[in-house]
Parts: sequence; structure tokens; C-alpha cells
Amino acid sequence: MPEHNIYGVILAGGSGTRLWPKSRAELPKQFLSLAGKNTMLQDTITRLLSVMPKENIRAVAGVNWKSLVNYQAREAVGVLDDFLIEEPCARNTAPAILLACSRLLRDGAKPGDFVIVTPSDHLVKDVNAFKDALTQAVVAASLGYVVTLGITPVHPETGYGYIKRARTRLGEAVAFEVEQFVEKPDRAKAEEYIKSGEYFWNSGLFVFTLRALRRELEKTSPPLFAAMESGYDSFFAGFESMPSVSFDYAVMENAIRVAVVELDAGWSDVGSWDSLRDILDKDERGNAFLGDVMSLGVSDCFVESSSRLTAISDVEGLIVVDSPDALFITKRGSSQNVRAVVEKLKEEGRKEVAQAPENARPWGLYKIICEEDRFKIKRIIITPGKRLSMQYHCHRLEHWVVVRGTALVDIDGKKSFIHEGESVFIPKNATHRLENPGKIDLEIIEVQSGEYLGEDDIIRLEDDFARA
Repeated sequence: MPEHNIYGVILAGGSGTRLWPKSRAELPKQFLSLAGKNTMLQDTITRLLSVMPKENIRAVAGVNWKSLVNYQAREAVGVLDDFLIEEPCARNTAPAILLACSRLLRDGAKPGDFVIVTPSDHLVKDVNAFKDALTQAVVAASLGYVVTLGITPVHPETGYGYIKRARTRLGEAVAFEVEQFVEKPDRAKAEEYIKSGEYFWNSGLFVFTLRALRRELEKTSPPLFAAMESGYDSFFAGFESMPSVSFDYAVMENAIRVAVVELDAGWSDVGSWDSLRDILDKDERGNAFLGDVMSLGVSDCFVESSSRLTAISDVEGLIVVDSPDALFITKRGSSQNVRAVVEKLKEEGRKEVAQAPENARPWGLYKIICEEDRFKIKRIIITPGKRLSMQYHCHRLEHWVVVRGTALVDIDGKKSFIHEGESVFIPKNATHRLENPGKIDLEIIEVQSGEYLGEDDIIRLEDDFARA
């Protein structure tokens, strides 16, 4: 590895429902655990730790993801100072990456330092191969190139862009100059690309020095270069006026010194349930199961059932995805049609499109255990030293039962400690606050009842996290 510092920038914003019912508007796929204990964001952080210290890792995301990003980062590697760089609004990958680089420069990064940019929602099976490819990309970047990692194609995919490499290696580096970036091809073209052995899938992973980025950006996108050169504070203030443009389009496709390093590491962008199945280990009948699954006479199926037992019998070629409040079943090869399902649910005003059964907050997390017409039951965890806002509700009353730890409760100005096994009642319109004064997580069961149980029936009077 080179003497200069290496920084990591994780693109952690964005939303999508291609993996519904697991992914929701409130809980996109980067915050999900899809193929192991950790979430995709946490796995991304862990992969970067193989080539840099945790203090050099940053994530870029909108303020709406702040709680989730910080909570999951803390769970993965502990507290990270200045981990999240907030985007004022969504402006695609080029402004997001440049904002992060501008922040790094403000905080002391040098022009010769390296930056590794990675999406937060990709799966990589072979972490060692990923580390080796990053190491080679850093070597190529040390020669002044802006480097992308090209995925070894395993089938003629029409949903990805492609990168054509030149024939000559770059000196000692296991890298090639890029001859051409190619838009998503039709199947015939994709088959042609595979046969040639000169094309890679475009991964959205980049490695460069800050000096090389500025050099290329000045030529490829002068307005963005001027914005970055103005300094972080000015860039941030003018972020909403930035064009919504990808890093590929703003920089890579027109840059002069661009290189590609091959990545053959069991990569997937997990664009559908079918694509997740493709990279998972299969049993002797071609099945891939995640979670608590019992099968009899089943072949060529994918089942995801992390919330409860799913029993499946005498079927083949199915995708089955279970969640606490919704079940999705389709034929293998048709999981992309979940988009049409989500659109139909949106038209019907179904909460299952947006509302996530489990979510993070600045103070901890909650999970909806049960929800009916006039009551809702939540499991709530408050991290040590944190407290909820001082608030009241117009339409619901609440009961809190402490399961673990000790709660400090303030109801209409009267404070009391509530211990394990004890409970407290909060009437409608009563001002109240819940705090964890202890050294371990505080866990409570909250039972809401009333004529309206929406999250927007929270009137905050004071809040440590400046929420409206």
C-alpha cells in the first residue's frame, strides 16, 4: 500500500422497492440483512476496513437516513466521528462524491491521498478477492489514473452498462486503460461482449487520488470543478443548484486517464430477488433458502423467511419472500415485476409500501410487533444516555412495559424511574418523555391504542435531535 492516506466514501443514500416486501420507502436495501447477520451497509464498511482505518471512512446520505446510517455504523464498528456527510438533497452520484471529497479536503486530506468510492448496496462473496482488486486499483491510481473496478461478467446481462478495456496493461499494475464505456446493450450485443473477453460490467466502484480527480473534473465538467474548488461550505450551500448527474457521465466517460481493474469476487448489485438467488449457495435441488425454511419435494426455488417459519412443499421455480406484514410470491425470472406490484399497492394507499416494520431513530430503534385497527404494539430499544423527544399525542394513549434496563419517565413534569417488569400509563394529550439513564440498552414494549395511530400524531415540544 502507498504512503499516502486512503479514504473511503460510501454512497449510502437512495431508495427503492425492487426488493419489496423487505425494502420499503422507509428502509431501502442498503439497510437490510440479506445474506448474513450484517446489513449491506455494515458489510460495505467491513470490506473497506481491510484497506484503511475506520477513522478514514465516510458515508454520504440525506438527512432522512442519518439515524439509520449512524446506528448501523455504530453497531458494526463502534462510534465513528464525522462519519456521515449529509446531502442537502438528492443530486445523483457526481455531486454526492464531490461533496464528500470537498469535505475530506477541508478536514485535512492532501491532494495525493487516495479515495475509494463504493455503493452501500452491493454484495461481495469473496472479500479477499475484493481487497486484492482494491489494492491493484490503488496502484493504478498512484500512476495518475481515475480507476474503476470492472466486474467479470458471468452471463450476457442487459441491465448493466459495460466497460471495454484496451489490450495493454498499465506497467506493473493489474489494470488496463479504458477504451470505451458502453450503455446497456441488447442481448445480442451482450453475448458478443462476453465472447470477446474485453468487456466488464460497470460496478460503480471508483479509486482515485484527489489530485487526479480535480485534474479530470476541470476538463470534463468545469461547473462542478468550480463548485468543488470553492470549498466545502460554499459547495454545501449551493448543493441544491447542482445538476443531477452521475459520476460516470460527469467524469469517467470523458476523462483522459481512466483505467479499469478486474473484480472477480462473486459481486452482485442485488437488483432483484432473482439476482440475489443467483449468487447464493444452492442445495442439490437448486434451492436457495434464507431464514427458517422447511422444504419437501421442492426444486429451483428461492425462499427468504427471516421473520418466522415458512414451510414449502412440492413446487418448483418459485420466489417466496416473507416479511412481518407482507408476503410476495412469484415465478423465478419474474421478480422484477415487483415494481408493478408496488405501484398497485401505492394506488390503493397501502402502508406496506412505505412503512417499515423495523426502523432506526437517533435514540435507538423500534420494531412493530403487531398492528390492528385500534392498537399497535412496538418493541423499542433506547441506547444508553439517549432520550426521546418531549411530546404528546392527540389521538392515542400508550402503555410502556420495561423488559430490560431502567427507564426515566417524565409525564406532565413528574419524573420517576421504571424498572424491569414495571409499567407506566401515558394518557392522551399528556406531555411525556422516555430516557435511558443506564449503561445498557433500555428495552420496552409499547402498546398504543386509539382512533389514529400514525407516526405523524407526535407533537414534539423539545427534541435533542432537532426534529420537527
